[in-house]
Amino acid sequence: MAKEFKNKMRDLMKRAWMLVKVYGFSMADAMKQAWLVLKLKAALKNGIVKFMYAKLNGEVRTAWGTLKEGLIPETKGTERKKNESLVTYYDNEKQAYRSFKVANLIKIG
Repeated sequence: MAKEFKNKMRDLMKRAWMLVKVYGFSMADAMKQAWLVLKLKAALKNGIVKFMYAKLNGEVRTAWGTLKEGLIPETKGTERKKNESLVTYYDNEKQAYRSFKVANLIKIG
């Protein structure tokens, strides 16, 4: 349990520093955004979640997505290195995988 908590905190800090360096967030805002992304990823693994993010064209998108094993199709070719600046999810409305930048997450629920 303690090791799992330590790993989550390490990931949280790594993501927060990335937001500071890449997107110019203040450390306080970066921590808030990193927590929001951490909560979203945990919720996505438990079921279908409604969340909002800003698309690259500036439009705000409301999405219903999941990462729960029984609700998504089997994936092939996952040997790729994960991009830490993106959140990838399975969109239940579009029936396809989608992603967005961690800096663009607006709200969960």
